Amino acid sequence: MYRAIGIDPGTVSFDICGLEGDRVFLERSILTAEITAEPGRLLDVLLSVGPLDMIVGPSGYGLPWVRAQDLTPQNIDLLLLSDERDRGREAIIGGMGKILLTLKESGLPIYFAPAVIHLANIPAHRKVNRIDMGTADKLCAVALGVWEQSRRLKIAYDATSFIYVELGGAFSAVITVEKGKIVDGLGGASGCIGYLSLGAMDGELAYLLGRFHKELLCSGGMAYIAGRPQASPEEIAALVQTDDNCRLAWKAFMESLVKCVAAEMSIFSSPREILISGRLCRIEAIRNEVVRLLSSFAPVHKMEGFARVKEAAQGAALIAEGLAGGNNEDLVEAMGIRKVSGASLDHLYVEGAAAVREKYLGYYSKGYTY
Repeated sequence: MYRAIGIDPGTVSFDICGLEGDRVFLERSILTAEITAEPGRLLDVLLSVGPLDMIVGPSGYGLPWVRAQDLTPQNIDLLLLSDERDRGREAIIGGMGKILLTLKESGLPIYFAPAVIHLANIPAHRKVNRIDMGTADKLCAVALGVWEQSRRLKIAYDATSFIYVELGGAFSAVITVEKGKIVDGLGGASGCIGYLSLGAMDGELAYLLGRFHKELLCSGGMAYIAGRPQASPEEIAALVQTDDNCRLAWKAFMESLVKCVAAEMSIFSSPREILISGRLCRIEAIRNEVVRLLSSFAPVHKMEGFARVKEAAQGAALIAEGLAGGNNEDLVEAMGIRKVSGASLDHLYVEGAAAVREKYLGYYSKGYTY
């Protein structure tokens, strides 16, 4: 039996899931603000359940299976995709730089997972001028979807097919799976409106805003449209019938989601299901409306998983256990996530892209396999 752990670095909480074979030996959720203030808290949890064979760490915008001990400042910049404007600012990045340095020095078998854009099975033309096709945690959540659909429908991993919809506490994402492999994705910064995030930004808006801090990407979503950025999703859902701004936010959020799913249906028109997950899907009013709207495309199923922590942490644990050579090795092979290459900035063609690559990549652009 291999002991493996997956970590999901969420905007609100870090979720940690441990697997030994089919047995869950660790489920822990810690507020992101607490880990940001004291990165050693995450390390303490990991050390308390050793020995461990494999850990899929908090990977942000992804690296092609880089070990924690091998992290360079350049790697950290690629994981966070931040620059000097965001130094010392905790929102979005959430002190991840400090956390990554703590993990680097830990000596634990931690690897940083790729994001969707690193996957070799996605056609190159779908990556053109894209960065966020789904962060590493979204890839991990999709792994849970493949695992779960395979068991529930009693089909092989390479027979699974679905559109995965994650409606998180900040961002939304839509990712397409065909024959067990991710073939496309719209990440939180490039797709539909999220609860806090505006999703894809109008290029003219980006121009008018000029050089902005990264936390701006976590604004403009449903809560901001409603004029209640500090409100919970439950509060806004309860006010939809009586508050004009909340009604506007609801309509914009839902229609944006439908448009993104419809866009993915244009490249894969016959998924078995649409799988939904995330913080907002636990709210009955939101879940019911999402199911109603998306059922016109395919049957909608809310992911259940095998543990109480977030879906991405469970998926990361499955991947970690499979990479170590355990029960889920077939899942890893079916998804094609061992062979990944390049960096998230490799596919940019706009003016200025060369300077961005020079700043962040240097000679980094090369393939890796784990």
